Amino acid sequence: MKQYDKLYINGQWVKSDSTEFIEVINPATESPCARVPRGNKTDVNTAVVSARQAFNDWSHTAAGKRTQIMTAAADEMQRRADDLINAHVITMGCPRHLAAALHLDAPIAGMRYYAALAPQMEAVQEKGDLLILKEPVGVCALISPWNYPLHQLMGKVAPALAAGCTIVAKPATQTPLQDFIMAEIFEAVGLPAGVFNLVSGSGSVIGPELSGHPGVDMVSFTGSTHAGIKVAQAAAPTVKRVCQELGGKSPYSVPRARFTIKCA
Repeated sequence: MKQYDKLYINGQWVKSDSTEFIEVINPATESPCARVPRGNKTDVNTAVVSARQAFNDWSHTAAGKRTQIMTAAADEMQRRADDLINAHVITMGCPRHLAAALHLDAPIAGMRYYAALAPQMEAVQEKGDLLILKEPVGVCALISPWNYPLHQLMGKVAPALAAGCTIVAKPATQTPLQDFIMAEIFEAVGLPAGVFNLVSGSGSVIGPELSGHPGVDMVSFTGSTHAGIKVAQAAAPTVKRVCQELGGKSPYSVPRARFTIKCA
């Protein structure tokens, strides 16, 4: 069983303030396949403070440097393809022969795509007597779902990094392993401390804390409409930017069947 006993905050693997853990269940075997920390309010606050402190330097880092780091991350994702594929197999039950095409190829391509777009942040547009500049929004709380965990994570993380934002990521409890592998990848390629922070935990606890935290400037949430309403309500008092994709559809259930083989 894969075990992560620490969270990734401020460029370091640190113990959670909580002593509890989440057991991740392999849907194919219905047995535990991994264990990750059940983070709490204190962990969220530590991660947000870290992201806030890192924001000034990262937002002023040359776009070319951000491109370089993101491209290195894409290369490392490719190198660790087997690990990322296995994470989808054991936590989602995705057939191994489909995992790369469905869950890995596009996220790697997405990282490269946004890496190439990073220089656009430095472009200045003139309109009459006005100069139009682009600025990163700030600290982004990124809350991902279970169904396309790496897709959704990279769809949020890659543009945020390219724009110069810093991040606190919260994975779904069912599929957290991709996020932990990405934390290892960002550490390996030298992403500055505090730019990417990872707090695993229950959505009902971590979600409201991230959404309502005064140090967070934007929340990106993908999940149920019910939870999305809670996110918007928590974010409203601090007038955060909120970007949401809500409402699941098309569930696919595979019933178990019993077969009796009779020999003549």
